[in-house]
Order: sequence, then structure tokens, then C-alpha cells
Amino acid sequence: MIYYSRGSKTDNISREEVKQILWEVFDKIGPKKRVLALPPDITRLNSYAGPITEMAYDYYGDRLTDIMPALGTHSPMTEEQLHTMFGHIPTNLFRVHDFRHDVVTVGEVPSEYIKEVSEGKLNTPWSAQVNKLLLDPTFDLILSVGQVVPHEVIGMANYNKNIFVGVGGSEGINLSHYIGATYGMERIMGRAMTPVRKVLEYASTHFTQQLPIVYVQTVLSKDESTGKMALRGIFIGDDVECFLRASELALETNFIMLDREIKKCVVYLDPEEFKSTWLGNKSIYRTRMAMADEGELIILAPALREFGEDKAMDQLIRKYGYTGTPHILKATAENKDLQENLGASAHLIHGSSEGRFTITYCPGEGMTREEIEGVGFQYGNIDKMLARYPITTMKDGWNTMSDGEEIYYISNPALGLWAYRGRFE
Repeated sequence: MIYYSRGSKTDNISREEVKQILWEVFDKIGPKKRVLALPPDITRLNSYAGPITEMAYDYYGDRLTDIMPALGTHSPMTEEQLHTMFGHIPTNLFRVHDFRHDVVTVGEVPSEYIKEVSEGKLNTPWSAQVNKLLLDPTFDLILSVGQVVPHEVIGMANYNKNIFVGVGGSEGINLSHYIGATYGMERIMGRAMTPVRKVLEYASTHFTQQLPIVYVQTVLSKDESTGKMALRGIFIGDDVECFLRASELALETNFIMLDREIKKCVVYLDPEEFKSTWLGNKSIYRTRMAMADEGELIILAPALREFGEDKAMDQLIRKYGYTGTPHILKATAENKDLQENLGASAHLIHGSSEGRFTITYCPGEGMTREEIEGVGFQYGNIDKMLARYPITTMKDGWNTMSDGEEIYYISNPALGLWAYRGRFE
């Protein structure tokens, strides 16, 4: 059922309008005794999920008893991050999702279905796992809040990914990512219904229909006139339809189609949002379809301090490196540690250019040249690169530097998907 649907590429929905929309929808849903909110974490700071969650708290008051950021495998949010993203909501309402220990398997997607949707690449059952808090029968509303935007694993982010990955378990997260990686990123990104999404849809239909979930989906893009994020659409409902509508707008809004390939791309990773290559490699995922062969991708990462947000994942990345699909598939077949952490295998595949273009990471003091080069990237000095490519004067898109060099600049890789039009003709 669709409770609310609005959006266009040129829309700019104000905060006051959002509040009015939410109030009307909550009134339509009817009185609730106990509410659980599932917003994204700080890695989706620009999703508008923070203000929406804050407004939900203002509406429901003490009936909104629990808020669990959908961490997936990410690090728990700090108190400072909670205040930054969620405003005046009391921090004692927040719960930390533990993807290794606090989950329950609610069902199993059969291996035959996995084989079918993966085109024979995998033939193993998939465990549908959710945080045990979702199964508490005293909740009569679960608000899943998030942004629909092109995504490297599932095609379009959010919707039931928030349930089975955001507050899911290690088995489900790992295999879902591996399904996407083996199927191929270029065949997935920007598409609403992909093999991974079909698996999650199967799980939603068969295993979690009884949960009182309502999805609040946003679509955003940067306003060129102000340089700030603009809310282009908001879609609220309890089934796949609101996601499909949001995906249609996100494809129109966040998929940047270029008339020529990028020979040199400079991407900036906001220190507030990106502290690991686990997240920072969006710079690679989201630009790979636009990069020219033998091109150069320069990633300015002043706050980089780790590879994986989870200690086990970090160690696996350091051990195997971003060495390309054939090497990682072979390593996975031969090594138990990767077999038990297929999400790491998928991430390592996603983070390689497959030798097609170079990737230069420029960290601050949190990482050394040896660490960067140890996982297969080139190292760049951030001070020299920031002097060469000043982020305060460059604009998103094509820039010509003072010496005539042309570069393509991206101020936040999480906000879009870039591709060369010729690859689709």
C-alpha cells in the first residue's frame, strides 16, 4: 500500500513540508503503542533520514521507544555522530545492531532460487536474518527510513535491504554481497530489480510479512544553485511499490550519463562520512562505468584510518588486497577465511579496477604509504594533491586546471552513479 508518493527531478521539498507529510501519514496509519525506527547510520548522513527520524520522535514521543541505526557491518555510531545526525533525540533511545550475535534466522531462500537468479553462478541457500528486536511482538510499527540511490551490490539502495542487510546477520550479508559481485556490478548498478533484490523480495514475501514495517524512502541530489542537498522525492508505503517509484526517480536524478569517458577523475571523501575504504571505495564503484581505459582515479581521503569497518574484515582486506576478480575468486575457493566471509570477497572484487585504470588513494595521517600500497592501490600525498586540486574552488563535473589539465571532480561519490553514454549504445 502507498501512503504517500511525491517527487521529480526538479522538486525541492522543504523541511516544513516533510513534517506535514509525515504527520498526515502517521495520522492515516492510526494510533500506535510502541514504535521501532530503523534509520541508516552516519554513512548516510545526507539521506534526510536524520530529520525524518527526529520528526517521527516529535510525533510519537515516548511511544517511539527504540531506534536502531541500520549499521550492517559498519562501526557503531558515536554519541557525537548521533547528535549530528538525529538532533535532539535522547541518545538513550538508540540501540546498536550487532550483525554477528544479535540476529535470528527467520527463513531460508532455497538454493534452486539462488541458482535461478544468479544465472547458475551460485547454488546455495540464503539465510534470511534480522535483528531479534524486530521480532518483539509489542512493536506495532517498524519505521524503516532511508535513501534510494544507485548501489553497487543490489542496484538501488534501501527498502528491504535496510531489514536483511542493515539490521541483518553475517551469513545473509556475506552471501548477498557475493551474489552481486559474481553477477557483475555493471549489470546491477542503477537497476531496481536485480538478483540480490529478488532474493530479498523472496524473503520479505515468505518470512517477514507479519512484521508491521512501513518504509519511508527519500531521493536526493545536490542543488546546483546552492551547492546543498535537495530532497527531490519522498515515498512512503508498506510494500515494493514505494521502492519502485523511488527507484525510478533516483535513476533519473542520480544517474549521471556522460558524453565522453573520464581520463582523470578526482573524488573527495568527506571526513565526517568516510573513514574506511569499505565505504570510500564508492569512489571506485560509482565511477567505473565512466572511467576510460588507462585512466586515473585520484581519491582524496583525509580521514581514512582503516580498510574494513569490522576488525575481521579489515584483516582480510590487508591479507588479500584489491587484486581483481580472477585472483579473489581463486583465493575464495582455496581459503576458508574468505569462504566464511564472502562479504569480504565481494568487497575486494568491487574495489578493483581489474587493471583497467589506476587508483591513487591519498590518506591523511591515519594511514601510511605502506598500508595503501599493501592492498594494491597507488599512494598519493594528500597535501600535494589538495594543493593541485583545491576542493574549495572546483565544481562538480568537468574542470580545467590552471595549466590546462582537464579533470572530472566528484565531491561525494555516495550521491550518484556515473557512466559513459557510449557503453550503453
